[in-house]
Amino acid sequence: MLVLVAVHVLAAVVAPVLVRSWGRRALYLVALAPAATLAWALAQTGTVRSGTPVVETVNWVPQLGLDVALRMSTLSWLMLLLVGGVGALVLAYSARYFRSDDLGLGRFAAVFVAFAGAMLGLVVSDDLLLMYVFWELTTVFSYLLIASDPTRRASRRAAMQALLVTTLGGLAMLAGFVMLGEHAGSYRWSEIAGNLPKGGYLAVALVLVLLGALSKSAIFPFSFWLPGAMAAPTPVSAYLHAAAMVKAGVFLVALMGPAVAEATPWRPVLLAGGLITMFLGGWAALRQVDLKLLLAYGTVSQLGLLMVVLGAGTRDTALAGVAMVLAHALFKATLFLVVGVIDHSTGTRDLRTLSGLGRKAPALTVVAGLAAASMAGLPPMAGFVAKEAAVDAFLHGGTADLVVLAGVVLGSALTVAYTLRFVWGAFAGKPGVPATPAGPVRWPFLAPAAVLAVTGLAVGAFAPAVDRVLAPYADLYPSAGSAYRLALWHGLTPALGLSALAITAGAGLFLLLHRGRLRAARLPVDGAAVYDRLIGAVDRLAVELTGATQRGSLPFYLGVILLVLVVLPGGALLASLPWPQRFTLWNTPLQAVAGAVVIVAAVAAARALRRLTAMILVGVSGYGTALLFILHGAPDLALTQFLVETVTIVMFVLVLRRLPTKFSERPIRASRRGRIALGVAVGVVTAGMAYVATSARVATPISVGFPDKAVSYGGGNNIVNVTLVDIRAWDTMGEIAVLVVAATGVASLIFRRSRDLGLRRGIPGLGPSDSVRPRWLTVGATIRQQSVILQTITRLLFHAIALFSIYLLFSGHNAPGGGFAAGLVAGLALTVRYLAGGRTELNGAAPVDAGVVLGAGLFVALGTGITAMLLGGEFLQSAVLDLHVPVLGHVHLVSSVFFDVGVYLIVVGLVLDILRSLGAEMDRQHETEDTAEIRAKELV
Repeated sequence: MLVLVAVHVLAAVVAPVLVRSWGRRALYLVALAPAATLAWALAQTGTVRSGTPVVETVNWVPQLGLDVALRMSTLSWLMLLLVGGVGALVLAYSARYFRSDDLGLGRFAAVFVAFAGAMLGLVVSDDLLLMYVFWELTTVFSYLLIASDPTRRASRRAAMQALLVTTLGGLAMLAGFVMLGEHAGSYRWSEIAGNLPKGGYLAVALVLVLLGALSKSAIFPFSFWLPGAMAAPTPVSAYLHAAAMVKAGVFLVALMGPAVAEATPWRPVLLAGGLITMFLGGWAALRQVDLKLLLAYGTVSQLGLLMVVLGAGTRDTALAGVAMVLAHALFKATLFLVVGVIDHSTGTRDLRTLSGLGRKAPALTVVAGLAAASMAGLPPMAGFVAKEAAVDAFLHGGTADLVVLAGVVLGSALTVAYTLRFVWGAFAGKPGVPATPAGPVRWPFLAPAAVLAVTGLAVGAFAPAVDRVLAPYADLYPSAGSAYRLALWHGLTPALGLSALAITAGAGLFLLLHRGRLRAARLPVDGAAVYDRLIGAVDRLAVELTGATQRGSLPFYLGVILLVLVVLPGGALLASLPWPQRFTLWNTPLQAVAGAVVIVAAVAAARALRRLTAMILVGVSGYGTALLFILHGAPDLALTQFLVETVTIVMFVLVLRRLPTKFSERPIRASRRGRIALGVAVGVVTAGMAYVATSARVATPISVGFPDKAVSYGGGNNIVNVTLVDIRAWDTMGEIAVLVVAATGVASLIFRRSRDLGLRRGIPGLGPSDSVRPRWLTVGATIRQQSVILQTITRLLFHAIALFSIYLLFSGHNAPGGGFAAGLVAGLALTVRYLAGGRTELNGAAPVDAGVVLGAGLFVALGTGITAMLLGGEFLQSAVLDLHVPVLGHVHLVSSVFFDVGVYLIVVGLVLDILRSLGAEMDRQHETEDTAEIRAKELV
């Protein structure tokens, strides 16, 4: 089974290539993939008859206990026959339906066979999570198939409608699956079925699952999406909406029925929803003038009938249900293919303009007549056998079953009526309507429909043989009496009489409508209109909500975020009372002093009127926090905090110099008090969260084993750095990838002029007048005036700071430091160089493109991990090498130092990119303003 799924994937990949090479004839070759499914399923017929399932299991995610668990039972076998057989025939039909020059033919073939593979995986999945994956794949592929022509608005709208409805239902179904799987301790349905929960828990889970099944099979109130999906090409309708996609919900109900039929919500939901759908769909079909829409509403009606029969939960209704699934797929796919032939031959599907086609295309009429007879439930077709079995199953029940039986008979009468309307509208000669001109109907085009129609006749004629194959599924239900057997003739029985009554009533209804004595009134509720109003209301709500909340006010946005923080986590903190009793204010008085500095600086920053003053005070809070880290024995963390605070202050200064000196006017007193109260509340909640989180630990921290691992496994004594580059190297890899993305975003968001960031000798930022090596102690390298003292001190200290960063880089494995801290030190050196002399000094210090530095860093980091794999280890696994080198002595080298080099380069590249992106544009603005001022003075 897994091989068959792989065959479909391969066919989907090569289909566009084959279509480009061979045109539409390639579809015959693509059809071999679903044909292989049909052949394999037929080969398993003997096994299915014995009731023995075919099982395959492949490890998927062993750590999570997930396997690719496949299981083919009688029900799955039947669905495989339909998915494979109908799929192969529809692809063969498509080779004549489409033209070779259709631009989307390769895409259609690929998506179609991919959908067939997803449907195959869905019906054989034993694991519910795997089933959900295939379930959603069918949703995505059906969206692509319905929107085969993206230029048509109707196709796009119908595809989106089907996607939204079935996806939302699928999410609800997933929640139900999770509830069932978590209770059973397994997600395999074969195991869950014997370990179901009880009471309300099971009821909620089943309602969620049914939401997915009902939405997928277009059962009320989700019926409206299926007729709209008829905007898809006819082959898509013949497959998805007759034999495949809409059968997924029916399949799920049939799969779970034997285990949950007695649960409280199962029968009421399915019987009520099915009966309503059957009536509404059947009545709506009588109003249609488009043959394809008529069949679409008929499909909705018959899906309702299938849900009623399979949802009843008895042995005989289950047998009738699977027989009806088989019959419906055969006759409905046939009729859709017939409509496609009519459309191609005559250029119309409007039954009001079609006339006399029966005489011009007798073979097409016969094929359509066989399928229509099966749909109406006429002997000796498969539809008659299945419908009589359903009627007989409800005859022997209680009062509730008799009510359902009356509904089934009435729905069958509606089916007969719209079947006659279809046959009359497509093939009859109509008085006053000229004969419809029609082209010849060639057998290669008609053959797939003919095969399906004849198969429907054969299933009816050999009903006992079909019964022997399908009975193992029905036997999963308890039997109240003698088991019903499928047969073409059971004698003169009440079921036969009710079938005749339904046929007679349907024929009479058609005649009344045809002669104008009865009018098929419009239904009071239009599902599509309700959907449109609902979507419109959601759109309007989104507009109003956006207008009310997205006001362009940063204080408002921040206030909402902080208020949510206070309400939700704060409420959770209050609910978690009593809190842990252990509470320590400080270990040494110095910690209290550092904490007081942080608090005073934070309060002063909030009250500061000048932007630069507030920024400095915020920095003081950060430095105070770093001091607390030192006092708690975390020198690496303190070093990083000091460096980050310094770099942050410098970056803020670059922005603040272009902003007004002071903040805007403070808000009114009431608003100010509200902000103060919110700030205090946020502080209290955050402190409480930190206190509870650190005091409520019950498990042993995972970091307890890090010291030993850092030495024995990572080859270093600095636990923090070894953790970053070895024990948790995957996390660091993700973080440096984020840094690269951030640098790219900074460079792209800030406007960059070609003159300021142009290229000369491969150095970004150099203009035509800039020299690669600035002169020593040059004053006025740019228009703005710079301090000679700052330039002198910077040039004296720059190389020492750069060497210190290299020291931190290579000593970080055994002492405080590491790639991140070293990169920040180097970035500070570049920042000071920029502040001393602007972009000229920066380009002299780092004559290299920042993107090259970032790319080199990422390449080195990834290369370290890949090299470890090539040498037989795991990705990013460290290797320790101890050497004795003359003069140098003992050398202890760990391969993770190269990973640290990559981190170092990325941090340096990020700082360099920010300086050039942020600083160069501001230098340009500053120079432009100074130049304009000088020229203005000259003019004066």
